[in-house]
Amino acid sequence: MLIVSAPSGSGKSTIVNWLMKEHPELRLYFSISCTSRAPRGEEKDGVEYFFLTPEAFKEKIANKEFLEYEEVYKNRFYGTLKAQVERQREAGQNVVFDVDVKGGVNIKKHYGDQALSLFIQPPSVAELRKRLEHRGTDTPEAIEQRLAKAEYELTFAPQFDHVVVNDDLEKAKEETLRIVRDFLF
Repeated sequence: MLIVSAPSGSGKSTIVNWLMKEHPELRLYFSISCTSRAPRGEEKDGVEYFFLTPEAFKEKIANKEFLEYEEVYKNRFYGTLKAQVERQREAGQNVVFDVDVKGGVNIKKHYGDQALSLFIQPPSVAELRKRLEHRGTDTPEAIEQRLAKAEYELTFAPQFDHVVVNDDLEKAKEETLRIVRDFLF
């Protein structure tokens, strides 16, 4: 299993998507998470997410069925079911968790040496600001919120097996590939 966490704008999704697309020999597949939000656009239950009511989600929490979960807003939950991960592993998939830092730490605690945890780190908070501003997808207020959260998330880096500093995307991709190959093979 591969756990990848990073502050927003660090390049995590770019690196993970590159690994999955360009290196099929790694047999990487995203874990399918649950959410209590409604499907958006063309999203299908069991493909992008398992869509649950807030009540059903809370019931699964009470039954300790999640590896990790978070209530992002009131009654808006996201989480990873233990049973879903086991189904994917039994199917021969190397499960990829693209999760926040707390979720990453929790999943690593649960699976120990069976999972590799990677933290993708920006070269600096100033560089992260530039990247978020360059994206053009967030308001100045949202960027400030993301940066404040990023500073907090950066404190979790020592709890991960490896930290990859993404100051050069091609180098970060190759370093990540080397680490993942060493773990899997």
